[in-house]
Amino acid sequence: MAQNTSTQTAQFDRIANGKGFIAALDQSGGSTPKALALYGVTEDAYSNDDEMFGEIQKMRARIITAPDFSSDKILGAILFEKTMDAAIEGTPVPAYLWDKCGVVPFLKVDKGLADEADDAQMMKPMPDLDALLSRAATAGIFGTKMRSVVKAANAAGIKAVVDQQFAVGRQIAAAGLLPIIEPEVDIHSASKAEAEALLKAEILAQLDALPADTKVALKLTIPTEAGLYDALAAHDNVVRVVALSGGYTTDDACAKLTENTTMIASFSRALTEGLSVSMSNDEYNAALGANIDKIYRASI
Repeated sequence: MAQNTSTQTAQFDRIANGKGFIAALDQSGGSTPKALALYGVTEDAYSNDDEMFGEIQKMRARIITAPDFSSDKILGAILFEKTMDAAIEGTPVPAYLWDKCGVVPFLKVDKGLADEADDAQMMKPMPDLDALLSRAATAGIFGTKMRSVVKAANAAGIKAVVDQQFAVGRQIAAAGLLPIIEPEVDIHSASKAEAEALLKAEILAQLDALPADTKVALKLTIPTEAGLYDALAAHDNVVRVVALSGGYTTDDACAKLTENTTMIASFSRALTEGLSVSMSNDEYNAALGANIDKIYRASI
């Protein structure tokens, strides 16, 4: 069921002011086989999409039910749509996260990336977004996340990406959910620093145009210039600025994050680094706990 006002207030305070990070558990159809392979589940373990998503659900459930996956160090978790609709130990995943773990549930809402144009990939159209947002609110989801990618310092491509992100972000905010706006800059870009400067300017212009009561969060690649996004974090319309790991190792991502004191982590691959389906529960919980602690320390 939809969150009541007191729950929404508590969740907002947790995301805005809490100590910790947001776990990204939102691999979708395109990235699921790679995530499973890294976990030790090869493609011969499933024969269709339903079986593949069943395997990734088992992986996510093992993470969420681990002892260290709790409000002590984790503020929120971003889910894939099929995970939102699934259950853990008979409880719907969004309710399990908040009621059992004290972790705020978010939903990935984009449908993947469009073809590259102007050195950027915008999001594919989302014609059913309003229906999905309604279903998410009913399921107890607090906010959403959507990803675009910037490949180079091309002003036209960056403007197109940011314009689209904020247009959809306003639609999400109007539905009563907190949008996490994610224009990722490719960590391998030869013009990464220049792209980030252009991106910051475009985001600031969009933030300045928002109504005072429209709040967003931002999910950004850890910048080449430490502290570049401090002004975004200080903006009245921004609840939080979180960092994506973007392909960095856990250690590298955490080291770079510590140089950016106004950002907290929202890592996916770095969170699950070194985990394997073949581990005993003790081995698995120790490895996951070590990753969680490392990311938490870099975030505070």
